[in-house]
Amino acid sequence: MILLSVASAVIGTYIVTRRLVSISGGITHACFGGLGLGYFLGWNPIIMAAVFAVASSLGVQWMSKRHRVREDSAIAVIWALGMAVGTLFIFLTPGYVPELNAFLFGNVLTITKADLWAFGSYTVILLLFFAFFFRKIVICAFDPDFATVRHLPVGFITTVMTVLVAVCIVLTIRLVGVMLLMSMLALPQMVAETFCHRFKTMMWLSIAVSTACCVCGLLLGAVIDVPCSALIVLTMTGVYVVTRLYAFMKQK
Repeated sequence: MILLSVASAVIGTYIVTRRLVSISGGITHACFGGLGLGYFLGWNPIIMAAVFAVASSLGVQWMSKRHRVREDSAIAVIWALGMAVGTLFIFLTPGYVPELNAFLFGNVLTITKADLWAFGSYTVILLLFFAFFFRKIVICAFDPDFATVRHLPVGFITTVMTVLVAVCIVLTIRLVGVMLLMSMLALPQMVAETFCHRFKTMMWLSIAVSTACCVCGLLLGAVIDVPCSALIVLTMTGVYVVTRLYAFMKQK
């Protein structure tokens, strides 16, 4: 859970800073197409979801940069196409798909040791990339035009971060599911943004908020026997509402 909180908070800070929250929803729903195709072909659905996620994220970037398609329009196309492909292949798959609910709504009980090792390896790679390119990532996130003028590797940074976002979504999808994942990548950052606006401070505060809310959601799920993924998101939403009320009262 700590690995999930760290990785999602770091990735989410980049997404919120770049104003690309909707792309996480597009990639998440594009993953559903990979899951459906994986079940239909009898292949590992996670691997197929990863292929769809990376391809869709790079496809959005390519369409917006090369063909001057508005990014929100490209995301809408990927979003709808992924859900349509997933629905089609799930329908064509003979028999019942028992793990589908876990991918749609999340189930912490489906996490295996292999998943934990994969997420741990991903978190290490993510943190190393941030350690080596932190200043360039921040500049590219806040002002890519200025970064281009300064001859910074904007294309490289953007492409790598896009792939890292896609991989994070795929690795997290079993825990919180397709339906709730986008909130996980935005709510802790929205809470942190209430108190600070510097990238590094917002990132650390997001990690703290995400970790605390995940632990609370897990404990509540164990007590009242409700899916912890929904409780995690509800806890984050409650914290955000409280922080906004606090900010409003402080202004008064």
